[in-house]
Amino acid sequence: MTATIADTIYARLSQQIITGALPAGEKLRQDHIARAFDTSHVPVREALLRLEAHGLAQSEPRRGMRVTALDPAEIREVIEMRVALEPLALQHAVQRATPGDLQVIDDARLVCDAAEGMPSWEARNRAFHRAILTPCGMPRLLSVIDDLHIASARHLHTHWRKRWRQRTDADHAAILMAMKRRDAETACDVLRRHLRRAL
Repeated sequence: MTATIADTIYARLSQQIITGALPAGEKLRQDHIARAFDTSHVPVREALLRLEAHGLAQSEPRRGMRVTALDPAEIREVIEMRVALEPLALQHAVQRATPGDLQVIDDARLVCDAAEGMPSWEARNRAFHRAILTPCGMPRLLSVIDDLHIASARHLHTHWRKRWRQRTDADHAAILMAMKRRDAETACDVLRRHLRRAL
């Protein structure tokens, strides 16, 4: 699928919000964004609506769109939802994963381990988690999980940016090994522990 200008704007703005480059309360001005991307207001509006749908922006009457504030209570809810939903997806993914899927997962794991900074690690970590779940073949469930990943990413950047260090993620390797053995129980146990510790 070819990326549209709205996709590009959404990807750039969402990453800036997630990393804190666009702080909470910052006004998202359509005219400024349209100029920055050399486009009309139509794709900008589409991108802003997507940001709002993912909880990254909020529309205020007569004041336009602003970056949402981080809610500390939200991360507890996000963790509980991820711990409930990701093992559900993984259980199905373990049974359906093809050798090609396992190769994609291993590649995502290695790329994540090689990240040299928090922003690249977070994006690659998200890609690894998406890769292990994609074979489940449940698009509605994956869509909900994608939203939870975005919410998690913002909190990870806020709370771990100064403490992040490059490392090999043993949990990621253990999940992949369990998937290769078709051991859904172990893969899901490791994932639950991993999510609670990381988040």
